[in-house]
Amino acid sequence: MTYDNPELQLAEEFLHHTGCHIFLTGKAGTGKTTFLHNIRKKTAKRMVVTAPTGVAAINAGGVTLHSFFQLPFGPFPPGSDPLARENHRLSKEKRNIIKSLDLLVIDEISMVRADLLDLVDMVLRRYRRFDIPFGGVQLLMIGDLHQLSPVVKEAEWQLLRPHYDSPYFFSCRALSQAELVPIELKHIYRQSDTTFIELLNRVRDNKLDAASLEQLNKRYIPDFSPADEEGYITLSTHNNSADAINATKLKELAGTSRHFNAELDGEFPEHIYPTAAALHLKVGAQVMFVKNDTAPEKRYFNGKIGRVVKMSEKNIEVSCPDDLETIVVERAKWENIEYTIDPENAEISQNTIGTFAQYPLKLAWAITIHKSQGLTFDRAIIDAQAAFAHGQVYVALSRCRTLEGMVLSAPLTPSAIKTDHTVNRFIKEAEQRKPTAEQLATATTRYQQRLLMDCFNFRMLGTRLGRLVSLINRYESVIQLVGAGDLKEIQQQTNKDICAVGENFQRQLHSLFSSELQPSEDPTITDRLKKAASYFQGKFAEILMPTVENILAETDNKEIRKQLNNSISQLREEAVVKLAAVSSCAHGFSPADYLRALSTAEIATTAPRPKAPSITYTEADVGHPELFDALKTWRKEKAATKGVQLFQIMHQKTLVQIAVHLPDNLTALKGIHGIGKKMAADYGEELIGLVGDYRKAHGITTVTLPDMPMLQLAMDAKKEKAAKEQVGDTKETTITLFRQGKTIAQIARERDLTTATIENHLAYYIEKGELEIQALVTDTDRELIESIAGKQENQTMREIRNAAGEMVSYGDIRFVLAYLRSKE
Repeated sequence: MTYDNPELQLAEEFLHHTGCHIFLTGKAGTGKTTFLHNIRKKTAKRMVVTAPTGVAAINAGGVTLHSFFQLPFGPFPPGSDPLARENHRLSKEKRNIIKSLDLLVIDEISMVRADLLDLVDMVLRRYRRFDIPFGGVQLLMIGDLHQLSPVVKEAEWQLLRPHYDSPYFFSCRALSQAELVPIELKHIYRQSDTTFIELLNRVRDNKLDAASLEQLNKRYIPDFSPADEEGYITLSTHNNSADAINATKLKELAGTSRHFNAELDGEFPEHIYPTAAALHLKVGAQVMFVKNDTAPEKRYFNGKIGRVVKMSEKNIEVSCPDDLETIVVERAKWENIEYTIDPENAEISQNTIGTFAQYPLKLAWAITIHKSQGLTFDRAIIDAQAAFAHGQVYVALSRCRTLEGMVLSAPLTPSAIKTDHTVNRFIKEAEQRKPTAEQLATATTRYQQRLLMDCFNFRMLGTRLGRLVSLINRYESVIQLVGAGDLKEIQQQTNKDICAVGENFQRQLHSLFSSELQPSEDPTITDRLKKAASYFQGKFAEILMPTVENILAETDNKEIRKQLNNSISQLREEAVVKLAAVSSCAHGFSPADYLRALSTAEIATTAPRPKAPSITYTEADVGHPELFDALKTWRKEKAATKGVQLFQIMHQKTLVQIAVHLPDNLTALKGIHGIGKKMAADYGEELIGLVGDYRKAHGITTVTLPDMPMLQLAMDAKKEKAAKEQVGDTKETTITLFRQGKTIAQIARERDLTTATIENHLAYYIEKGELEIQALVTDTDRELIESIAGKQENQTMREIRNAAGEMVSYGDIRFVLAYLRSKE
């Protein structure tokens, strides 16, 4: 998008093409919120929108800082670790979002405390494992420091004062270590009266002289009592004052009050309600719209004032000054959202977790100054004599469209117009370092250079591989490894051919960098990147990826197993991400493509696995080596044709499952661990054809599966034996935990057994008649499985599941078969 406004254009360029943190500010009515809405529609960066309060978050179409980062409340002086104190843990989904995040937007930044922003920095560094400000995430902070300030109690400030110059966000320690670009929007869209704009600027900038104050106080009209038809709204400093005015005015109206209750669905906490859940109105009541009209006619907007002229069960009619027709108002819907990862395209997406449906109205003879922020009124009575916070008077005055539409309930005094010298000093310094086109060009070039240096930095890869080798050497007498290869040789080759070469290439890049030319536009760098990408793709495929894809470790020791699995997971994640990074340079360098490749790879390595049988087989379980070889050849040919790595076609583990299960139809193939919708669509017909030809050639009509993988079976047998020795019958332990209300998954984790083993325990009690089938399987699923099992004797569980479909689990089948045996 190209803006007529030069400041908005500059802000967008900095946002899209650099990694600089941006503070977008401007007087009331300069288009800050509109800019946010435009950015979220067009940016290629993965972004999350947040705000300090629930209502501000709903209005911005985002979530609160506290809810997104799961932050505790209270002061957080540097040196403390509130995350550890509160046992801070984020869900896997939230960690994935944070790892893939490019841009964090914080609206209404003026209300965010410095210590809270430092806590956000701590969370981002911790979960992104990147020790630079905000974990490398770019910040877009939007707000006006001359408006509402952060809420800090005196006792809290006593704890924070030794560490911060002020409670405002710009005193945040993390920001002092980063590059902050302040951009002030100048053009005012809300007011066009130059005299009024000048008066507002003087209030905002603490430059109100006696003459200007006198001019403002000319709008004081003693005992002003306008008729309701004129549509004046009183802006008050305190809630109780506004509520009292509204209650009195409503009571004075003749007629019966009608009640309209909101329709709530899902999660929508009371503190973020956009209007009253129980709306009490009478004909003649003055109301304000609290939402913009989504209809093409745009009949109303947030802040528009009108009077109720008619009410029914289905709608409310409102008449507004200067409108020729009444507005028929129907219920509007607000959404409470959460951010998730879309499993289809690995994008950050918004999911609605709750809705609030209510008429978008509220009583509006009066409203607090705080709640008026962001609104515009044609006629308003300002009651600001009791202003108690910095910026309150400015917020109230700037809500008015014209000076003539504003009335003061009492003359303003200089003491009522509170200013903060710390804010004024920061703003003056920001004005002295306004960004320029030259600074943008320099920042863009520096940003690309930093991304490229990160791309070919393999130090963490070497560190994680070394950590895994060290763990395996330490515990080699008590662990079993599958698919590991010669780890010592792999480590030596990785250090020599990947890590060391990466360091050399970084030095080459640094010598080629120019302050005059962006790397993406430099033909010499582009040529070197293409060659480097080809080299590292080959080395990853030759040295590292076979082990990363296939390594498995098992041990009876729970703590050792946890350490090994974490280490393997971290190595796998780092290897896949670094391979994706260098592969993105195969045709030259694009920051957007590079960031997208990183984010997609990071999510792919940690995404929840698709629903599949609880049993996963290894190469040792493959009984059809000829088919397995054919599948590997097919994958190799596909990778060569597409010019990608083998694992990008299909993981070796998935080939193993196909070679064991021998799926001969699409439904069966989708039941294989590692086969998602996209993979089934891309390669399903070819794979089914390969397997079908093999089965036909060898006369295979029925597939007999190993009950469990050999390694898993042995380990579970050891666990069960140990459990019996310690606590008696292991099945009794399972049924006791189940009757305490625990799920199968919870029991499996607690007892360190597979879910299949727990299901077998529960099936035992169903067959004995001591456990009701209804406790585990719905009647619909039970009847479906019974009908399929009754058609032919001695069907395998696999055959029953193929016929029933993916909505039925192996556990369901196991329980129903036990139930049928109990009736024999």
